[in-house]
Amino acid sequence: MTKGRVEVITSVGRRRRWSSAEKQQLVSASLEPGARVSAVAREAGIHPGQLYGWRRQLGVRPRIGFVPVRIAPEVTAAGPADRGTIEIEFATGARMRITGVVDAAALTAAVAVLAEGRRR
Repeated sequence: MTKGRVEVITSVGRRRRWSSAEKQQLVSASLEPGARVSAVAREAGIHPGQLYGWRRQLGVRPRIGFVPVRIAPEVTAAGPADRGTIEIEFATGARMRITGVVDAAALTAAVAVLAEGRRR
């Protein structure tokens, strides 16, 4: 969105018409890594909700990824009572704390349920 453009609106009742190519260009710009929908919309002179609507119209879904992981330095264990702990906080607000040995299938099922936002 580096090109400058001047638009002259000659009457109060005129609405801006966006071509399919212009909509696609704005949607693509909003999906670039690090792009914010509000910034792209503001630059184009539209409301962010309109840009989200165009995304739905075009059937475009943004890629969803995980946030970076921070790994703490390894600490030597003092004994069997001093076990490692993993704590996961999901976007839904749910938290999971894992201590000791865990069954992989049970952990996978629990993570899937909490990631979807369902609680049992």
